[in-house]
Amino acid sequence: YQRHIRFKSAPGLGLKRGYMMIPSFNPSGISYMQNSEHVSTNPENMSKTVAIIGAGLIGCGWAIVFARAGWRVSLYDPHQQARLAAQDSIAAQLNLLEAHHLCSDTSEIQSHIHCVAELQAAVQGADYIQECGPENLDEKCKIFGELDKIASPEAILASSSSGLMASQFTADLSGRHRALVAHPVNPPHLVPLVEISSAEWTDPNIIKTVHQIMISIGQTPITLHKEIPGFVLNRLQGALLNEALRLSQAGIASAEDIDKTIRDGLGMRWSFIGPFETIDLNAPGGLADYAARYGAMYRAMAEPPLASPDWSKAAIDKIAQERRAALDIKDLNQRQYWRDARLAALAAHKQKQDR
Repeated sequence: YQRHIRFKSAPGLGLKRGYMMIPSFNPSGISYMQNSEHVSTNPENMSKTVAIIGAGLIGCGWAIVFARAGWRVSLYDPHQQARLAAQDSIAAQLNLLEAHHLCSDTSEIQSHIHCVAELQAAVQGADYIQECGPENLDEKCKIFGELDKIASPEAILASSSSGLMASQFTADLSGRHRALVAHPVNPPHLVPLVEISSAEWTDPNIIKTVHQIMISIGQTPITLHKEIPGFVLNRLQGALLNEALRLSQAGIASAEDIDKTIRDGLGMRWSFIGPFETIDLNAPGGLADYAARYGAMYRAMAEPPLASPDWSKAAIDKIAQERRAALDIKDLNQRQYWRDARLAALAAHKQKQDR
């Protein structure tokens, strides 16, 4: 069963995370059979059909990314309410992109997206499948086991996992050589980074293919050379979050002032350069000079006198109360839409600056 999406604007709509599937496109020109025999094909002859498993926030974002690049998108979710909500969310986000000149023909983009109620129908004809299910190992194993059985043997199976490694949920697949993680940043249609992380049995050509796909649809892929829980982005984010918790819980600064430090300090640089380039530009002799000047200070910080961050409910509730004083929970969806608008404006600015 397939249904063409009809869109209507609904700014600020909040969605629960869902499953998403994307038919996979193989730009490397290599087809992978379940017996690992490779058959060369011309990438120009690929169907550019993607199945997205899950119509939650990430699934809708991926749908926009692929549809904007001209792919045919089958957006799967077993729940009718999620499929209907996805229509409004995608329409609102496309209107936002258009307002910032990040897309030109929303009707054309919308025409590429189809809501699908059955998993088998979603994966039919898909070159690439992007799973967007819950961050739960049992759920990942279950959905990848099913996808491995019903998807075309040439289809690439990718997960949007935020921290679970591919080796944890693909080991028992007969087609495990074509499975990996392609972790996006939320929302993927506004923040282009995608982390590609593979298991030791993932075919290297599959990794290259996914890297090429991501570039072709306007994303910015990075490839991990080794598996590690949390990949790169969430480990960096985790390091910052853990230190923010230490500072807050030790009474050194308020949650609001810690947020200001990133928003009006570090974050301004980090929106266009990373930590290594930052320090490379912050000393007359570049990175080596910076390390010589400040390395001892940072080394001392790595052995903090502060207690380990406390992620218990009781401890987090104290910081959550600060956030609720600053933002009522009923206004959270509106603030999320405001965030997306700011991200769209930043994306448009960076696009203009890069020309």
